[in-house]
Amino acid sequence: MNLTISGHHLEVTPSLREYVLTKLDRVTRHFDQVVDINVLLTVEKQKEKERRQKAEVTVHVKGRDIFVEHAAEDLYAAIDQLMDKLDRQVCRHKDRLQNHHHASAKRLETPSQGLDS
Repeated sequence: MNLTISGHHLEVTPSLREYVLTKLDRVTRHFDQVVDINVLLTVEKQKEKERRQKAEVTVHVKGRDIFVEHAAEDLYAAIDQLMDKLDRQVCRHKDRLQNHHHASAKRLETPSQGLDS
């Protein structure tokens, strides 16, 4: 699994990198067929009082790319909410991959044709 953590208008500190890694453990525990993960942490400097912190993640799994983003005033809160969204989407993707259409027990039984004499 390839993991890329980058920052836009901010430097990714070791503590921030470690926080993202611990949160990603939950996602990889649910679904282990992850090929590639790209995390982008951004600080948007629109106005001083409207400073927004945004976290984005793109997870490349077999057959699909899952993209999630979330913005908040605190970067750690944005990462928490982002991982919650990502966890839900990964679980939904995993459920879609599983085949839920099993043959019923009635269809598996062979009909008796009156052989009891």
